[in-house]
Amino acid sequence: MKELTIGDVTITSIIERDGPWRKPEDMFPAYDPGIGKRHIAELDAEVFDAASGRMVITYQTYVVRTPKHTILIDTCTGEDKGYAAPMDYPKQPWLDGFAAAGLRFEDIDYVFCTHLHIDHCGWNTVLRNGRWVPTFPKAKYIFHKREYAAWEEATKRGATPPGNVWRYNCEPVVAAGQALLVDDDFELDDTLWLTPTPGHSPCHCCVNIRSRGLEAVVIGDLMHHALQCREPDWSTVFDWDAEEAARSRRKFLGETAGTGKFVLPIHFPHPTTGLIEADGERFRYKFVR
Repeated sequence: MKELTIGDVTITSIIERDGPWRKPEDMFPAYDPGIGKRHIAELDAEVFDAASGRMVITYQTYVVRTPKHTILIDTCTGEDKGYAAPMDYPKQPWLDGFAAAGLRFEDIDYVFCTHLHIDHCGWNTVLRNGRWVPTFPKAKYIFHKREYAAWEEATKRGATPPGNVWRYNCEPVVAAGQALLVDDDFELDDTLWLTPTPGHSPCHCCVNIRSRGLEAVVIGDLMHHALQCREPDWSTVFDWDAEEAARSRRKFLGETAGTGKFVLPIHFPHPTTGLIEADGERFRYKFVR
């Protein structure tokens, strides 16, 4: 994405990987090939690779610079986690992008995680002398307290996602005293605050950003692809509660359409940033170019 400026805040992204990833029929259990084909024909060319029949999916971290803080929102997959394919792709691009943004690990003041899935909290920690430690030594990490508790309990039951994500990416941050376990209504300051959008995970949240009358919102995995604007009820195979995810998505789309609020999905490819437009009972995603 190109740099987005809203008032006194700038937002950029660090890309870990992008390109064709999954076929829509493998991603959305409710996918209808005929309906999907019609929608794809109307979507921007960037979001679908016709040659492979796969959606273009990007993995990225947002860097938010305010007058007070430097903040990361979602930290991709990370390195040394031992993840199996397809999550074993090279992670050096993220490190290169971090350096290209003029950042050092110690420059980060806060890390927000919209949720605690494998590809949204991976760079929370790094392996040092055989131990997982927080990557950003001066940062406070914002975890939703019930999201954290749900994955802690799932881990105890042995129902963990690949790579034991909670033990690798979350527990070490709490152990180091760098986590803030927060509620739905958490506000960092008058610039950043959370909105609950549960379903994809137990307590998935969006991160709102506001400055000088302008607003943006990082939506995490509320949507993985622009197809979900056309078909908000198409939840993914990765959703904790597919019906709740669809309700959260439709509510968000209805409230955001026509407001001029900039939308920042984690998985949409360049140019990434977009606006929501109403189209009857459906919606359209309009890239900001």
